[in-house]
Amino acid sequence: MATLADIGVSATINILTAFAFLLAFAILRIQPINDRIYFPKWYISGGRTSSRSNTGNFVGKFVNLNFRTYLTFLNWMPQALRMSETEIINHAGLDSAAFLRIYTLGLKIFVPVTVVALLVLIPVNVSSGTLFNLKKELVVSDIDKLSISNVPPKSIRFFVHIALEYLVTIWVCFLLYKEYNNVSTMRLQFFVSQRRRVEQFTVVVRNVHHTHGHSVSDSVDNFFQTNHPNHYIGHQAVYNANKFARLVRKRNGLQNWLDYYQLKSERHPDKKPTVKLGFWGLWGRKVDAVEYYRRIITELDKMMILERQKIIKDPKCILPVAFLSFNSRWGASVCAQTQQSKNPTLWLTDWAPEPRDVYWQNLAIPFVSLSIRKLIISSLVFALVFFYMIPIALVQSLANLEGLEKVVPFLRPVIELQFIKSFLQGFLPGLALKLFLYVLPSILMIMSKIEGHIALSTLDRKTSAKYYYFMLVNVFLGSIVTGTAFEQLHAFLHQSPTEIPRTIGVSIPMKATFFMTYIMVDGWAGIASEILRLKEMIIYHLKNMFIVKTERDREKAMDPGSVDYKETIPSLQLYFLLGIVYAVVSPVLLPFILIFFAFAYLVYRHQIINVYNQQYESAAAFWPHVHGRIIASLIISQLLLLGLLSTKEAAKSTPLLVILPILTYAFHKYCQSRFEPAFRQYPLEEAMAKDLLEKTTEPELNIKAYLADAYLHPIFQSFEIEEHELIEVRVDKQQTQVTSPSSNDTTSPSSSHYHHHLPSPPPSPPHDDYPGFFHHVPHYGYQYQLEP
Repeated sequence: MATLADIGVSATINILTAFAFLLAFAILRIQPINDRIYFPKWYISGGRTSSRSNTGNFVGKFVNLNFRTYLTFLNWMPQALRMSETEIINHAGLDSAAFLRIYTLGLKIFVPVTVVALLVLIPVNVSSGTLFNLKKELVVSDIDKLSISNVPPKSIRFFVHIALEYLVTIWVCFLLYKEYNNVSTMRLQFFVSQRRRVEQFTVVVRNVHHTHGHSVSDSVDNFFQTNHPNHYIGHQAVYNANKFARLVRKRNGLQNWLDYYQLKSERHPDKKPTVKLGFWGLWGRKVDAVEYYRRIITELDKMMILERQKIIKDPKCILPVAFLSFNSRWGASVCAQTQQSKNPTLWLTDWAPEPRDVYWQNLAIPFVSLSIRKLIISSLVFALVFFYMIPIALVQSLANLEGLEKVVPFLRPVIELQFIKSFLQGFLPGLALKLFLYVLPSILMIMSKIEGHIALSTLDRKTSAKYYYFMLVNVFLGSIVTGTAFEQLHAFLHQSPTEIPRTIGVSIPMKATFFMTYIMVDGWAGIASEILRLKEMIIYHLKNMFIVKTERDREKAMDPGSVDYKETIPSLQLYFLLGIVYAVVSPVLLPFILIFFAFAYLVYRHQIINVYNQQYESAAAFWPHVHGRIIASLIISQLLLLGLLSTKEAAKSTPLLVILPILTYAFHKYCQSRFEPAFRQYPLEEAMAKDLLEKTTEPELNIKAYLADAYLHPIFQSFEIEEHELIEVRVDKQQTQVTSPSSNDTTSPSSSHYHHHLPSPPPSPPHDDYPGFFHHVPHYGYQYQLEP
């Protein structure tokens, strides 16, 4: 059991670690050589150019020689707070702005709760003194004497704790209602204020009913032209091209090796690089590396051409999935939000993710297997959550002095040293748990992908849900249970059966000391390491040293990353849970949580403004999950307090808490019915208003041309290939040139006939930006002709 001195040692270690990370960041960020590491967002948006070209001497290209800037190395903090929320939405998107609102919500909740709890509950708990009268076998510390454990049974003081629980519930619900209302309004305003977006006109249909004697594309056209004759304008077919994508990934890896050896050959022309042909290049005949990789890439290109042609020609490769295009937002809304067939398992429609949010690999999964996959993955997640508790319990038991001394008794003289003892009890348990959780989000993401979700944003939300359940069961409940089992075992064995419930009630709040160490490791030092970006910096400089040849290569080596929602949001929800539960049980934990929310808000604000480049924009679709899990934290805190008071023989005060979980759940259901539709559906009123406005301001808009290649399958994506081998998409002069889906410019009307020239010679090796091979050839459901 960690004492006050142990917590002090842990706080000192984590504060010094965090300060070292921040100091290193403040110095490294102003060096010209690291500019692309700490400001990649501005390079991507075009707001920043290479700082090397602006310096006057060679050394100045790499090191900041202006020593005045070192005196203002902390100016990143006020700079991070300078940008308004509206500017953040325009700069980084609504997802980023809503993510930051989670931190401000935490500050709004816990600042007043911390002040009230410390001023009211701490004096009530300290003056009780019941822990001094318990058996000596029970492990207690000075921190436990500040908790509800110190209040004697049947005490009238429990009414203070119950009153504070009511106040916390009312305050949290009030803020949750305001935030839900604000975020839902922001979401609708975001859709209204945004210029035309392709996903507003696009619906994804799954489980297409294939009519005998007709192709999938013909079946889609016939069905939607019949049932949506005034608004349906065409579709994009989806191909089973997973094998082709694997070939592209393999080619990308080979191309990287070719670039590496070509650069090596250019730097040392007198010495040609070689590779061995044996297993993993460990043995075998030596050959010229450049020629070897050129040859195998050429062979792979031929395989990719054959595979692509096979995909396009084989009707079986066209999946019973399609992206439908409509000429109005209203038409797309009606289709996406209604049942299409009398058989509810056929022609399943939903809003299409934005193009960069589509996870193409899962579109090839047969619809009938999705339910089976979800059942299997749910079983695996259940098993993982509960069996993972075994190694966590083992690690936490070893992280305590008693466990360590049993395993390594010869280290007992060292372990008993005061500083080592404080380090092990105050720092090691939180660090051990943090390390055990390191690989878990990646495992859960793989499980979510197996489930078959077709959007990256959905994958993040599903993974986030799994991780939250894991954190709830293992980190929160599991830590309390294992802590009770290992730390209080001796006391249980020497007590009468009537005393055991009382000891359990006392031991639950005692786990506050462990959560303090975890918050300091994860929420203080961990957040400071996030802003340093040490791993990204090392990778960038290695790439810059061995791979980068051009400015374009340098941009590719720059890894801005993004907010890792699948890991960050569940961790945030754990902090809400800890703060809400321990606000009444052991309020001394609250200042640690407050420091986390304030520090993390500052760090992530800086990262979102200067670093992160989000993969997709879901318009804050994760907020209902945030709201629901904070509500769950409230109900858990109420039930835990109810159970704890029952062990304190507080029979007169306990009934006052019974109604509170019911009222909280009723509030949650009201918020669901009031606000959640804004996150699941697009109001027809808004859709019609936007359509009418667009018809008035842009009467010549050709929406068919705008959507023509919006959801083009990756096998048709553009690559830089030689001019004489280029596949051209040519349109007659009377027709409109097909615009990029990212363009918002209007075009003149066009015909629905596309003329494509397909060359007979194979193309040269593609660029490795995206898994595709040829310039786009839309398979769109429109009528088109292939010229010889």
